[in-house]
Amino acid sequence: MARVLSTVVVLALLAATAVAFALTEGAKLDKSPIASTRVDPVFSPDSTAKDPVAHVRFRLRTRERISVWIRNSQGRDVRTLLTNRNATRGARFDLVWDGFSPEGIVQPDGVYEPVVKLGRSHRTIVLPSPIVLDTKPPTVTVKHPQYPLLSPDGDGRRDRFTVHYKLSEPAHAILAVRGRRVLFTKGQKTSDELVWDGRVKNSQGLLVRAKPGRYLLTLSAQDRAGNVSKGFPFAIAQVRYLTLARKRVVVRSGGKFALRVSTDAPRVQWRLHGRSGVQRSGTLHFRAPKSTGVFQLYVFAGGHAARTTVVVI
Repeated sequence: MARVLSTVVVLALLAATAVAFALTEGAKLDKSPIASTRVDPVFSPDSTAKDPVAHVRFRLRTRERISVWIRNSQGRDVRTLLTNRNATRGARFDLVWDGFSPEGIVQPDGVYEPVVKLGRSHRTIVLPSPIVLDTKPPTVTVKHPQYPLLSPDGDGRRDRFTVHYKLSEPAHAILAVRGRRVLFTKGQKTSDELVWDGRVKNSQGLLVRAKPGRYLLTLSAQDRAGNVSKGFPFAIAQVRYLTLARKRVVVRSGGKFALRVSTDAPRVQWRLHGRSGVQRSGTLHFRAPKSTGVFQLYVFAGGHAARTTVVVI
């Protein structure tokens, strides 16, 4: 008799275990009433984006009476997005949070959670996609001041200026020349190099080769939330292609004179009062015409030209 009772108890335990296993597996297969969840992971109300808000998107699998709110990391509700809205099965929602409290004050930086309450199902679900509110722009670190000399004419000499920078967080680096953006990095890094190829934006917004002159370079950064740091001036770049040291030379008839030329080209051509020649770059040496008067000395190099006035007395 004892053996029969023991067998019955074992069979009962096995049956109970099977039922519990079936219920557990069924619970695993039970789909959440919320589907197609998409939440913006990070944003800033102070960003330069056209739509500086966080979107909370999802779809309902069942007919519900729904409420949605935002909760901070301390578990306190900070903003209601939806209250007791009746929704049909398959209804889609695209709710936005602007980062402000009901009183119009920006919430502190931190992690926030979208919470959905389903009245008919008697369930409250925290969406597994937290929102990071970040209002602090990245900090830029770059060597300064710098005074690079460029000659961006494509001859491979001084065509580019490279600068190394560091950021306080992963972000896009932004290079501006005379206040106009010329470079925006694709990747978001904390450390990298920027290369300015000597191009600037014209009045139509197109990148063109810079004319001779001085150019202020500033560096800023934009983080994932869209915060943009203030441009940091770090360099005054001098763009020159061919420059003569003097605009006017006074020399006696038939006398010798010298003129300094600044260029990346190893040799230059010159022309003065019907005579011409080729000299090495640096200090050029000439003999003035024998006749008195005012003459123009032309110097050519790398597709560029410069001139100075020679007064012979």
